Amino acid sequence: MARSRYWKITSDEMDGFTYDEDKLLNWEIKCVREPENEAHFIGVFMYRKGTAYDYESVKGICYFHNNIDRKELPLITSFLQGKFNGKEMEKGDRIFLKGSKEIYSSKDIGNLAKEMETKFNTKAIISLEFEDLTTEQLKEAGMPEAKLLPIPGK
Repeated sequence: MARSRYWKITSDEMDGFTYDEDKLLNWEIKCVREPENEAHFIGVFMYRKGTAYDYESVKGICYFHNNIDRKELPLITSFLQGKFNGKEMEKGDRIFLKGSKEIYSSKDIGNLAKEMETKFNTKAIISLEFEDLTTEQLKEAGMPEAKLLPIPGK
């Protein structure tokens, strides 16, 4: 299966993409706070086939955090639950919203990134990973070749 990963995408760039949503394997919005060298960030992500939690795979939106005050976590969780629902589960630095609404469209992911930027005073950097899309299909979808990160074959 051919896979393609795009990275360093801005929330505004997401508005121009028209990819086949069924081919999006996973996405991540890394929300970074300035100054970037202090590594304060929130990473919101979703894997189509679920995210590993102990010995099970949990479907739904998840987030991880780095150097974020623990007092802020309930605000992040309630913001995401308010939009997508899901049962909260915590594991280390990751919060899972088990069974939450799943989003795959460029518009939905881009809008979430914009809201995260505003609500949590961050700058969003988006990554998308696809499977089974040809170079031509990716080009037609408006995916920027300069942001393609090759994934080595198996």
